[in-house]
This record gives sequence, structure tokens and C-alpha cells, in this order.
Amino acid sequence: MSQQGGRPTGHEDDWWGQLYGDFTEDTGPTAAPDSLDDRFASAAGAVNQRSGAGSPGTGAAVPSPRADTDAAPGRSTFPPGLPKPPGFTVDSPPADEKPPHPAPAPAPAAAPVTAQPPPPEPLPAPTLRPLDYVGDGPPTYTAAPTALPPADPDDLDDLVADTVLDGARYGACTLRAVSLRGDSARYRGEPRRDSLLTARFGTGEHALILVAMATGARATPGAHRAAAEACHWIGRAVGRSHPKLAADIRAARRGDLKSGLHRLTDRSLGKLRASAAEQGIEPEEYAATLRCLLLPADPECRTRVFFGVGAGGLFRLRGGAWQDIEPRVTDLTGEPVVGFGSLPAETPEGDRLTMDLGITTPPSPYDQAPEPPREPFRFRASVARPGDTLLMCTGGLADPLRGEPELAAHLTGRWSDPEPPGLAEFLADAQVRVKGYADDRTAAAVWEA
Repeated sequence: MSQQGGRPTGHEDDWWGQLYGDFTEDTGPTAAPDSLDDRFASAAGAVNQRSGAGSPGTGAAVPSPRADTDAAPGRSTFPPGLPKPPGFTVDSPPADEKPPHPAPAPAPAAAPVTAQPPPPEPLPAPTLRPLDYVGDGPPTYTAAPTALPPADPDDLDDLVADTVLDGARYGACTLRAVSLRGDSARYRGEPRRDSLLTARFGTGEHALILVAMATGARATPGAHRAAAEACHWIGRAVGRSHPKLAADIRAARRGDLKSGLHRLTDRSLGKLRASAAEQGIEPEEYAATLRCLLLPADPECRTRVFFGVGAGGLFRLRGGAWQDIEPRVTDLTGEPVVGFGSLPAETPEGDRLTMDLGITTPPSPYDQAPEPPREPFRFRASVARPGDTLLMCTGGLADPLRGEPELAAHLTGRWSDPEPPGLAEFLADAQVRVKGYADDRTAAAVWEA
């Protein structure tokens, strides 16, 4: 293609628009396909010739993709029906000059394609719903929360969330913890009486993880506040003493641990009794059970320490079977503590002890009233094995776990996997309900790598 007639007329863009634009007239049936690619190749050939690409010594011209069999020398190779660019003509090659490339042969006729039916859509995998309950029938109450507790606009900090969920991974263990309102409290619009605290004290391998859970006294208006206070007081006490506690755990000094944790627990619960006196209520109306777990972050230390006061449960899933390892009142672990368990004649330091003969101690002049009988202190330090799952919980889960074999079997299947469940999965497992058990549930489980 050569340029004749001087400068372009300025309608070159119009020509390109006509080439790619919408128009009704077409070239009609041809021996070769007339697609958008065909038209682009034809236009590219024309542009190359305009720029001199088709002149001798400057490069090969792009042959027309149409390759019309009846095209004679000197005839335009533009598709019929398309207007030619103004000022441009198509030169025919000399008779003795062969085109630089042979024209492509006409495209063979495409074989008829038989329409195939679309493949059947794969069936979606069934969605497994979390297990709602076990036992011979559904519980009386609905599974979802119903009524919110009443709120005081001047004391919104007193509100308690329906559910608290937490987790962590330190050393050789993975922790999952949850506290959720029971069906009865959800139905009646009462606050959750259980409280949960998870805290890390220290950094690196010297860090110590505390899980504390408490349950306020039943049928008392400030039960949720007493439980929260109990967790906060023991958290402060452990946090201030965590370097010594972590060292004792690594050195397996059971006696020091038991006596030290016993003092910290007594002081924390004593503050509850003092708070009851300040409020002018009886100590038993502002009381709480307290259960705690200490986990060292050191991966080389697998000692797990449990301590607390009051009812609940401590279980271990080992080898596909649950073991109830809740310390009994008469159990002895480590060195005895004065006033609990056995009563030796003297302490390791040589101090003589007085045997408790059941005689009521006269009230102290510094106490406003005699203290009610206290729950015994419980302590257990054990060494975890890889694959173990340790479970500490309040009575809301411990009671149905002991009383409903189907629940124990279900959790065995769910928690025997070496890979710990996610937070949502753990919540779904912990809230599987059993008819006749509608209290709050708080649980902390530790998976050993």
C-alpha cells in the first residue's frame, strides 16, 4: 500500500470507526471467515503499506487474511462493502514479483459441533448443625437468649455479657475458655452469675497464664458482682507474686505452691467478706466459689497447677477416656497446709500445731461477727502428657458431664483430636445442653501438643 494524493484528509479516525463500528451492511458470505480478527489483520496490512512497510527493502507486507480466490492484480483487497480511506489506493504487485509470503490457504470448513448437555451440578455437601442437646429429650428452655437483665443507667459497668470467649497458645499448650449464661437465667432475664478471667503475667518463657472462674451465690442480687470481684482479687494476688510462683512451678516445689496459693486464695475471698460487711449484708449473700489454673509459658515445663475453693470439676481426657481428677477434701498433694487436710504435729519449720477438736473458736474482738464455715481449699499439681486435654469448669458443666454419659461421649469425640478446636467450635461444644441442667457454664480446656 502506498500513500498518494498528499496529506491525509483527517477522516482517518472515521475510517477506523467505520471498520469497528456497528453497521448493518456486511460483506456477505465468503469462502473464509469474516471475523473481527480478520478485519483487524486487513486494516493492519493497509497501515503497514501506508508507512512503507510493504515497499522493497523495508519489510514484508501483511497479506490479506481473506485471500479471495477471484482477486485480480490491481484490485483492492478491502472487504466489499467497506469504504476505502480517502487519499489511499492499493497498489498491485508487479507481475514478476512474488509476494513475500504465500497467501494462506482458505480455512477448512469447520466440522459441525454436536451440542453436549451440561455436566450435572455437584451435590452440595450437607451442612452439619452443631449438636443442640443430648439425652432423651430437649431441655425446657430455648437455646437462644431471651430476655436481657435490667440495666441501671447510672451503673452500666455492672452489666454482664451473655457469653465471654477467649483463647491463647503458649509453650506446649493451647487454651480455650468460655463463660455463658445458663438457659434459666436467659429465660428470666437474670445476669450471668459465673465470671471468667484469663490473664498473662510476665513475658517470654517466664510468663505465667492464669485462668480464674467464679460462681456467685444462688438467688442473691449481687451474685455476678461477687464472682467478678473474686476473679479480680485472685488475679491481682497472682499477678503480684507471679515470678515466685513461676519459679516454684518450674522447680516442682509443690509444698511451697500449695501453701502460697492457699494464702492468696484466703486473702482474696476474705476481701469478699469485707465487702459484704461494707454493704451491710451477710457474708453468705456476697460469696463465690473460685477455681483457678496456672499454666507456665515455658515449653519445657508441663506442670499444670489447679487450686480453688468450692464445687466444680477438674477432668482429664487421656487415651480417649475421661478421668475425674477433682481433688477431694481428704486428698493430699504436696506438703500439708495448716487447717486443711491432715494435721501433722509440726510444720517443716518446726512450729507446733494445735489439733482442731471441733470446738468453736470464740469470736475475735476485731471481727464484727463469727465467720461462717469455709469450703476446704483444693489443690492439685500434675504433669501433662502430649495428647492430654485438661478441663476445668464450674458446676454448670461439671454436673451434666458427670451425670449424662452421652455428653461425656460427645465431648470425647470432639476433643480427642490433637488439633484444638477454634473458638466458635469450642463454644458450640461447651453449650451442648442436657435436660435438667440449666445453670451458667464456664469452662477452660487445655490441649497439650
